[in-house]
Amino acid sequence: MSNDKDWKRKLLRDMVVIRTFEETADKLTLRGKVAGGMHNSSGQEAVAVGVMSALDPKDVIATTHRSHHHTIAKGMDPKIVMAELFAKSTGCSKGRGASMHLADVDNGNFGGNGIVGAGVGIAMGAAMGIKQLGHKKVAVGFVGDGGMNTGRTWEAINMAVINKLPFICLVDNNQYAVETFIDRVTGGRDIAKRGEGFGLPSFTIDGQDVLEVHRYTKEARDRALRGEGPTLINALTYRYYGHNVGEKGQYRTQEEIADWRNNRDPIDRFSAQLIQEGIISQDEFIALQTEVTAQINAAVEFAEQSPYPDLSTIYEDVDSGLLGARS
Repeated sequence: MSNDKDWKRKLLRDMVVIRTFEETADKLTLRGKVAGGMHNSSGQEAVAVGVMSALDPKDVIATTHRSHHHTIAKGMDPKIVMAELFAKSTGCSKGRGASMHLADVDNGNFGGNGIVGAGVGIAMGAAMGIKQLGHKKVAVGFVGDGGMNTGRTWEAINMAVINKLPFICLVDNNQYAVETFIDRVTGGRDIAKRGEGFGLPSFTIDGQDVLEVHRYTKEARDRALRGEGPTLINALTYRYYGHNVGEKGQYRTQEEIADWRNNRDPIDRFSAQLIQEGIISQDEFIALQTEVTAQINAAVEFAEQSPYPDLSTIYEDVDSGLLGARS
C-alpha cells in the first residue's frame, strides 16, 4: 500500500468482500446451488484479513472445513471460489472439491479439508520443508476451537517446537465446536496456557479487531524468521450462523448472537474507527459496499455460466497409484 490510509481501507474492503460473499453464498446454498452445502464464516472476517495482511504472499497456509474467509483473504478471486462452490470446472479445484477443498498451492494456499485439526499438521509439514530448504517464509496452520481438543493438533505443535519451525498455529476460535461451547469440553479452559505448556509463545487475542490480529501475526512471523520457532495465537471470534447452512441451532440464545452482531462486529467496529479517523466517509463506505455487492454478483454470474467438469476428465489430477488400484 502507498500509505497507512490506503492499507486500512484495503483491510476494510477485504472484510466487506468476505462478508458479502458469505451472505450471498449462504442464500444460494439454501436454494440448492452450492453442492454439498457450506460452512459460513460471517463474523470471523477480522481473523482472516488480519492474519493475511501480516504475511508475505509467498507464505504458506493450511486451513479448515470453514475456509472461505481464509481463501479470499489469501488472494483468491471470489469468482473462482464461487465457481468451486458451484462445482464448476472454472473453480480452483476444477469443481471436484467444492466448499471444503479450496486450494491454490502455487500461491501458498495448501487448502482446507474436512479432517478436524488437519491444517495444523499440514502447515507444520510445510514449515519443516521451508526450514530444510532455507527459505525465508513461514507456514500458518488454521484450526478451530474444536480442533484444539484433538491429539493430532498437539502432536504437530510439539514437532514445531522441538524443531524450531517457522510455524504459526492460528486458532480461529468461534467458541463452538459444532454445537458444543468450548469451555464445556476444554480442561483448564485456557488454550493459550496449554500452548505455553508446550514451550511456545502463546496468546489469546481479540479476533474481532483486525489490527490486533495483524499485530500479533506480524510479531509471530518476525520471531519465526529470526529462527526463534513457532507461536500459538488464540483469536476469539464468533460465527453468526450455524455450524453449516440450514442448521436448526438451539444451543445458543438469540440474545448472545445479537450481542456479538450489534456490539462486537469486526466490520462495524473498523468502519466506525476509520470514519472517526477521517480515513473514509460514511458515503464512501456505502459506495464501497455497493461496489463489492456488484463484484460478488458478477462472481455468481460467472459461476452460473461456467460448465460442469466433463465426464472425460474424471481421472485427471488423480494420483497414478489410485488409478492403478482400480484396474
